[in-house]
Amino acid sequence: MATVTVRKLDDEVIRDLRLSAAERGVSMEQEARDRLKRPLPRQEPEDPGKPKWHLKASMEEILALGRKPEKPIDHKAESDALYDYLDEK
Repeated sequence: MATVTVRKLDDEVIRDLRLSAAERGVSMEQEARDRLKRPLPRQEPEDPGKPKWHLKASMEEILALGRKPEKPIDHKAESDALYDYLDEK
């Protein structure tokens, strides 16, 4: 089993752990352990109209990352295009 040390917890968090541990009749350490076992609630996106990210790549996309480019990359032109794009924002 692993050990985790958490520093700089808010006093409210410690107080809550102590109270709920006392109510259950267990140690504060056991209460923390039990809480960490519970799955965390899923966070919904703040903007319901905004799509969630589903980051999945096809096998073709992954294999393309390892292929040699068809022509040499002009790094100066790419960086100039990037800076032009950033200046527009």
